[in-house]
Formats: sequence, structure tokens, C-alpha cells
Amino acid sequence: MSPTANDAAVTTRLADRAPINRASGFTLLEIIVAVSIAGLALIGLFKAGSAGLFAVDAADRRQEAIERAQSHLAAFAATSGIAPGETEGDDGGGYHWRLRARPLLAWQASAAEPGAAAMTLYEVESVISWGSAGRERSIVLTTRRIGSGAVAP
Repeated sequence: MSPTANDAAVTTRLADRAPINRASGFTLLEIIVAVSIAGLALIGLFKAGSAGLFAVDAADRRQEAIERAQSHLAAFAATSGIAPGETEGDDGGGYHWRLRARPLLAWQASAAEPGAAAMTLYEVESVISWGSAGRERSIVLTTRRIGSGAVAP
């Protein structure tokens, strides 16, 4: 079927009609809901980001404490004599250190062995503590060292 003149006139009249006077856009309720959803999403993102930052800071502090404890153990091993006891001090940066040496086993050479001396096995403990998030944290590293001489009872 071919279009007739009557069909063309109807199409022209429909096109000439004024559009319905309705404003296009969002209603106030739609805007409030969209802003609320966006706000909740941003709060979730900020919480996740801040939790990640706190975790990185805690890991950095723990790693620094381990390095400080290893340093104190190395310095203790470099000393010539080991004596039982405890020493402590402030390490700076909010860290506090404590070294403790206690005898585990003493061995006395027999008189038949010339030049043999008494030896003692010590347990050496290095403790580094610091405050983080309102709580006291600490790292403990332990090693064993052999010292010459017998431990006094």
C-alpha cells in the first residue's frame, strides 16, 4: 500500500502539535536517593583506605622493631664477655629495649684436660616495645651464646 494524501496530512498535523509541557530531569526524591547511595559508597571507600594505611603503619613499626632487636643482639654478641643480668634503655622513636642474659648450662672442664676452661651457655633475649593504637606492642628475639667462665651460684 502506498501512502495516501490523507495519511500525509495526519502525519503533518501530529508533527505540528506542540509537545507536552513536561520538564525533563530528575525529581527531588531521585536526587536524594542517588546522593545517599554515593555517600555510603564514599564512606566505605574511606574506611577501607584508612584501614589499609593503619595496617601499613603497623607493619612498618613491627619491621623496625625487629631490626632494632637484631641490632641489639648483634651488639651484645660483639662484646667480649657475657654476664648474666638485664639491661634496658630508650631506643628513640618511641621504642624501648631490654636485653636479658641468663645461664642455661655450665660446663667445667676436667682437671685432666690441660688448658681447658669452664664454659657457660646463655640464653640472650632482646625485647623491643612501643606504643601503637593505645596498646603496648613488643617483639622478642631470643638466641643462645657461649661464654667463658663459670657462673657464680
